[in-house]
Amino acid sequence: MSERTYTLTVACPDRVGIVARVASFIAEQRGWIIEANHHSEPDTGRFFMRNVIQASSLGLEPDAFRQRFAALAAEFQMEWQLADSARPKKVLVLVSKHDHCLVDLLYRWRSGDLPCEIIGVVSNHPDLRAYTEWHGVPYHHLPSGSAEEKAAVYRRVGEIFDAAGGELIVLARYMQILPADFCARYAGRIINIHHGFLPSFVGATPYNQAYQHGVKLIGATCHFVTADLDAGPIIEQDVIRIDHSDAVEDLVHYGKDIERQVLSRGFRYHLEDRVLLNGRRTVVFR
Repeated sequence: MSERTYTLTVACPDRVGIVARVASFIAEQRGWIIEANHHSEPDTGRFFMRNVIQASSLGLEPDAFRQRFAALAAEFQMEWQLADSARPKKVLVLVSKHDHCLVDLLYRWRSGDLPCEIIGVVSNHPDLRAYTEWHGVPYHHLPSGSAEEKAAVYRRVGEIFDAAGGELIVLARYMQILPADFCARYAGRIINIHHGFLPSFVGATPYNQAYQHGVKLIGATCHFVTADLDAGPIIEQDVIRIDHSDAVEDLVHYGKDIERQVLSRGFRYHLEDRVLLNGRRTVVFR
C-alpha cells in the first residue's frame, strides 16, 4: 500500500462496546477506516482489534492521535499501539551459514515487498559478508565460542540493535541458542524460522528426526523466540508432502522452499502489525 496509513492495534479484556467506541472515536477525528479486523477469544476473555486508517483523512499527526486516544484506552484497559506506515520498522537480521532465508529476505526487501529498514546483519560466520554488503547493509561478524565470548556477543548484538532504534530481530537460520536474559529483554520482538513443524521435532536436526519417524509431511514454523527452545508463540506454518523414497537430503532440499516462504510471510505479518500475542498463542489478522 503506497498511501500513508496508521495502524491501530488493541488487546484488552473483552466487554460490550469496544468496537463501537473505537470506531466512533476514529469517526470523530474524521478518520477513514480502510481495513478492520477484530477477534474475541473466549478461552482467555481477551479481545483483539486491528484498524488501518487513511492518514490523510485525519488531519492530525500520530502523536496527537495517541494523546486523544489515551483516555479511551485507559477506560478499557487496552494494550495498544499506533504504527505509521511512513516510519518503516527497523530490523536486525541474525544468520549463520545457511544463506537461503537471508538471500530471500534481502531480495524481497530490495524489491519493496518487505517495507522495513534493515539496520544490519549479524553472523557467527564470515561467509555472507560480501553478499550482505553488496546490498548496502552493514555486516557484523561476531564469532561465539566460550560462555564468556557468547555473553559478549549478545551484549554487542543488543548494543547494535538499541543504537539503531531497532524494533524487530529476525533469526534467518541463526543456529545459536539465545540467552534467556536476551530473550526476556526483547520479548515479543524476536522471530525465528524453525526448519520443522512445531511442536514436533525441536532442535537443530528436525529433518533427521522427521525422516526417522517416517512422516509424510514436513514443514517450517515462524515463531516468537522465548527462553524455551523452539517453544514460543507460533506466527505462521506450512508443509510439503514427502514419501518413503525421499532421503534426509531430499527433505532438506524441499524444506528450504518452505522455510523461505514461511519466514517471509511471518515477517510481513509482523511488519504490517497483523500479529498480536495471546499468551502462548497469537492472533494473526491476515
